[in-house]
Amino acid sequence: MRSTEALERNGNTATLLESALDGAASQGAETELVHLYDLADTGCTSWFACKLKSGKSYGKCAVQDGLTPVLEKIPDVDALILGSPIYFVTVTGMMRCFMERLIFPYHTYTRPPVSLFEKKIPTAFIYIMNVSAQQMSEYHYPVHTGLNEHLLARTFGHSETLFSFETLRFPDYDKVIFRYVDPEERKERRRTVFPVDCNKAFDLGTRLVTSQ
Repeated sequence: MRSTEALERNGNTATLLESALDGAASQGAETELVHLYDLADTGCTSWFACKLKSGKSYGKCAVQDGLTPVLEKIPDVDALILGSPIYFVTVTGMMRCFMERLIFPYHTYTRPPVSLFEKKIPTAFIYIMNVSAQQMSEYHYPVHTGLNEHLLARTFGHSETLFSFETLRFPDYDKVIFRYVDPEERKERRRTVFPVDCNKAFDLGTRLVTSQ
C-alpha cells in the first residue's frame, strides 16, 4: 500500500494518513508514506508521449524527475491512498500535478475510454478542511472531490473518500490573521472529534486491505 500526502509532515493530513497506514499494517500490509513536497515534480508537459502509438512511454509518464520512481512503483502496489488539505476549494496544486501524471497516462482516447492499468486495486482519498460538512456542500466542494473519486475508480477500480471537517489549522492562532473561527472551538474539536476521524482512517486502511 502506498499513501501520498500533500503537505505538512506532522499536519492533519499526514496524521490521518498514518492512521490509515496503521490500519493496513494491522492486517499485515507493508506500507509507505510519500511526501510530495519532498520530490522534484516538474508537472505534466502535455507532450502526449504517453499516447504515441508504439511509443516507449505509451501508458506511462514520459517525464523524468523526482516523481518518476514513485510512479514506477504504482503498478506493483495493492492499494493506494491519497491525502490533501483543501485549499481554495480544491486540493493543493502539488496534489493536482501528481494526479495528472498518475492518472492521465493510463487513460485512452477511445469511446468508451478504458484504463491501461493492468489490475484492479482499491483506492481512497482523505481530505482535511476548515469548513463544516454543510459548508462543503454549499461551496460545491463535492464537484471536485466527486470527480477525484470518479477518476480513481475509473482508473484503478473501487474508490472511497474520507473527510475531516473543521480541523485545527494553526498551533498558535495568535500568530496569524484568522478570524474565520473561534480558535478554542477548533482546539476542542481537535481533542474530541479528530481522534474519531483518525479511527475512521484506521478502519479505512484496514478495509482496503481486507477487501482484496
